[in-house]
Amino acid sequence: MKKLSKEDIYQRLSNTEDARACKAIDEAACKVVPGNFITLLVSQLFSKFADALLNPKVTLPWLLHSINVPSSFIAWLVPIRESGSMLPQLAIANVIRQLKVRKWVWVVGAIVQALCIVAMLITALTLTGSSAGYAILTLLVVFSLARGFNSIAAKDVLGKVIPKQQRGNISGLAASFAGFATLTFGLGLWYLQTLGYENGVYVALMLAALMWIFAALSYSRIKEYEGATEGAKNGLLHAFKKLKLLYEDKQFAHFIVTRALLLCSALSAPFYIVLASEQAFDFSLLATFMALSGLASLVSAPIWGRLSDLSSRRVLIFAAMLVTLNGLAVYLISHFSPATLREFWLLPLCYFLLTVAHQGVRLGRKTYLVDMAEGNKRTDYVSVSNTVIGLILLALGSVGLLNAYLSTAELILFYSVLGIAGAISAWFLPDA
Repeated sequence: MKKLSKEDIYQRLSNTEDARACKAIDEAACKVVPGNFITLLVSQLFSKFADALLNPKVTLPWLLHSINVPSSFIAWLVPIRESGSMLPQLAIANVIRQLKVRKWVWVVGAIVQALCIVAMLITALTLTGSSAGYAILTLLVVFSLARGFNSIAAKDVLGKVIPKQQRGNISGLAASFAGFATLTFGLGLWYLQTLGYENGVYVALMLAALMWIFAALSYSRIKEYEGATEGAKNGLLHAFKKLKLLYEDKQFAHFIVTRALLLCSALSAPFYIVLASEQAFDFSLLATFMALSGLASLVSAPIWGRLSDLSSRRVLIFAAMLVTLNGLAVYLISHFSPATLREFWLLPLCYFLLTVAHQGVRLGRKTYLVDMAEGNKRTDYVSVSNTVIGLILLALGSVGLLNAYLSTAELILFYSVLGIAGAISAWFLPDA
């Protein structure tokens, strides 16, 4: 039986006949695209699986609830997890710009995240109540800061080593493979719980830490050639000067507005879990929604990835519309037929569709941003956009604290209707 070479595997996965076909990367990087494609795919698989295992919408709330942490701590998990990795990026990017080879930034960030997860596990085993809550939120802040370094370095390395019209595909494939792994783990967790084992969340944490270590080892093997460092300066003041991109670059500013509106998919997700928990189902929500999240990534990510390479703008439109229609359906059913919510299949199905849409939002906006610029300009785009989005995320995330005045279904509706505005905004974006 003929042994497949890296070029053969690359051609099959990338759906391209010419393993040397390159666009928007230099000649030296072009020669090693097949090997880099596979290495980057493997590292993204490990990191995305780790992310799914430490899901702030499912796993972390379950962990805090199991050690009697007050619900006020749980309300801040998603805002800290997401905005904590975004807000410092304006200053971080200036440091990263000075590095000709930037993959090691990602490697160090992955190792720090693994250590934070181990520390969370130790905290959960030794502390309870508010003290455990403060400790885990502090560790989550450090974890998120490490993700900030990873976010900038990942997009920059991706743009340097993978040609245009293949970047969305590699992210889609990684998300799909990670989705299969998450689905398998969720089903395994469900089986363990039927046998009376109730500590599956600790298994998830240990496995997540291990996945980050594997991701770091794999990412370190990427062959990245030296890139641009011109314009690199130290100082937070210089970093904030990059905010002028918001009014000097109209396409970039338009993208920021669109991305802000598309936060609807991430912010509404925890309330689907809350709404499901209010129905008192007699099956494990942790295992169910973890498995559904994996299944959604498995079936939808490759499709969204390929479509993003054709038109990431259209992917954003379709995904945003799906978020809105799904959320509107949940609200109408809750308002006019609340008994229907207790059907065992309804809310899991709605969460599955939301996760499919969220995959489209993530892959579409990442591909659009990476394709919009090259070199250090891409680093500036990533850092400025993530910093601004981090601030907006905190503002929109605080709406969740109104759960004392609004029903869970009303909060889902509020976030979901942002999707229609996001779809309209994406419609008028120019193609990247």
